[in-house]
Amino acid sequence: MQYRQSSGIDFGSTCCGGLRHASRRSFLKIATLCAGTALMAPLTPGVAHTAQPAGEVEALLLSCMDYRLIDDIGRYMDGRGLTNRYDHVILAGASLGALTDRKKAWGEAFWDHVAVAKQLHRIRRVMVMDHRDCGAYRVFLGTELAADPEKETAAHAEQLRALGAVIKARHPDLEVELLLMALDGSVESIAESA
Repeated sequence: MQYRQSSGIDFGSTCCGGLRHASRRSFLKIATLCAGTALMAPLTPGVAHTAQPAGEVEALLLSCMDYRLIDDIGRYMDGRGLTNRYDHVILAGASLGALTDRKKAWGEAFWDHVAVAKQLHRIRRVMVMDHRDCGAYRVFLGTELAADPEKETAAHAEQLRALGAVIKARHPDLEVELLLMALDGSVESIAESA
């Protein structure tokens, strides 16, 4: 077996041809090298998308925090041509979270984000995306809606329209888009008025 004293790493033959570390210092050297490589990967052309300089973006999106739909939301926004062109605010229940009296700070945070997005990124539209089978609706409204799709759509439409009306009243210069996502990632538009 060969041993290289200078590096502290055994490059000799092992059953799997792997490396053995002769000291903690050697391990730390390798760990640091690997960490540096991982940190540099996003800077390598073609490896990752680069963030664009601050400026105008198309919209601010309000969606729910539900982990089941985060990837679907990203795919939906990408499919709309909005990749890296929207700000994203997340509240449990989305429209309901922004409106509920039970969590007033959430609504305040939403309005603060709208104001900052207008100031920094000159947004032109607010998109509000609720989703079906939303746990926040069960918590805040105290009722199970998922079993009756018509009743569920009506409850979401009511909250979406209420928030849309307040957005228009506070920010008449902004367009409003109201959306409802199913658990399969499909999205339907909700009209601003019934």
